[in-house]
Amino acid sequence: MRRQRKVKILATLGPASSSREMIAKLFRAGADLFRINMSHTSHDRMREMVGLIRDVEKEFGRPIGILVDLQGPKLRIGEFAEGAVQLVNGASFVLDSDPTPGTVERVYLPHPEILSALRPGHTLLLDDGKVRLKTTESTGTRAVTQVIVGGKMSNRKGVSLPDTEIPVSAMTPKDHADLEAALPANVDIIALSFVQRPEDVHEVRDIVRGRALVMSKIEKPQAIQRLEEIIEASDALMVARGDLGVELPLEKVPGLQKRIVRGARRLGRPVVVATQMLESMIASPVPTRAEVSDVATAVYEGADAVMLSAESASGEFPFEAVSTMNRIAEEVERDQLHRTIINAQRNEPEQTGADAIAAAARTVSETLDIAALIAWTASGSTGLRIARERAEKPLLALTPNVSTARRLALVWGVHAVLTDDARDERDMVHRACRHASRDGFAQPGQRVLIMAGIPFGTPGATNMVRIAVVEGEDAEGA
Repeated sequence: MRRQRKVKILATLGPASSSREMIAKLFRAGADLFRINMSHTSHDRMREMVGLIRDVEKEFGRPIGILVDLQGPKLRIGEFAEGAVQLVNGASFVLDSDPTPGTVERVYLPHPEILSALRPGHTLLLDDGKVRLKTTESTGTRAVTQVIVGGKMSNRKGVSLPDTEIPVSAMTPKDHADLEAALPANVDIIALSFVQRPEDVHEVRDIVRGRALVMSKIEKPQAIQRLEEIIEASDALMVARGDLGVELPLEKVPGLQKRIVRGARRLGRPVVVATQMLESMIASPVPTRAEVSDVATAVYEGADAVMLSAESASGEFPFEAVSTMNRIAEEVERDQLHRTIINAQRNEPEQTGADAIAAAARTVSETLDIAALIAWTASGSTGLRIARERAEKPLLALTPNVSTARRLALVWGVHAVLTDDARDERDMVHRACRHASRDGFAQPGQRVLIMAGIPFGTPGATNMVRIAVVEGEDAEGA
């Protein structure tokens, strides 16, 4: 199954899409990898869904990536004596360490780490930003605030802290348990929520130890302040626009999306744009025009993947949502302006031999009108380096490792094929041409450009480029 687009589609599974039949239908419609949200999934159900995805993978003979999304810390206020209160603009409101049910004057905040970190001037956002408070006094166990934007406040509403770096890990005990359950299930990507600093990423990497990619979700203002360090520490990034738009002014989110996407592309990290992309399709078989433009913008920017959340997880039209996203992406990539924008955003290659070869391969492919780029890759790093170049020509990644093939399902433009490693240079050329012909990337008489590392099977040793002519089932070196 060859996709007619280079951007990938990440679809979230849930009540509307967790049967084997629907997973197969979504894959056929265009989903390249699937997200399992641990906020709503038990360990047994997670393992069951992984098994269903692997069954679908076997049926279609194509690698499918699986992303497990950790919930992260959920910060909430306590309860009110009467269930809810009405906070009035300008009033004083206290958050404290007293578990007594709250009133219109105060409420319990069961997070001592927040109370100790708050400082005068810091903002608190309650209930997804509907109520805004500003700290005027803080003692470490009690914070006095002024109500800036009032409204109804009820039990256990969420708290967001755009100005406050909380000195706790992004990993809760639940996240540790979920991670320990996910890794033996052989999932491919672990998404870490509410990253504030690169140390949060290193903590997860120390546990994962290469068994999966670690994706940082950028949804906190604190992460923006250390963005480049977090990108360097991560295997992949997600622009989590929902929470980012709660803790920052909404008008800043589009610019930050571009900054994160370009920063990830510059350092060769796959990047996903997520949240509310086709939100109206939760209840409608067609999206709004604005949503179509939103998806198109992410594709024009060169994001590696676009994501569906509730649209595919719990909406009424999961198949239509994936199909619509697929059609939008295909149409954008046919637009001449898409290639112009992609080329304009291209970065200089890093100063390594492998990156120089990847950049040269892209130039050669365009100069000689090569039909396809073909990379032999054990770890996936060669595929990532070439994808970073955003070449116009299609890219096949041939790998002997099923985990590598599945991880590359996230990466822009990569069509991964699972195959035995090359025995020698002749075998490398012959089988590269055979796969290009079989999967419809090159016709007899066309040239392909092959990249590999000598000696074969050595990770990160890309050091050879070869041009070959496809001749049916065989190839002749050129």
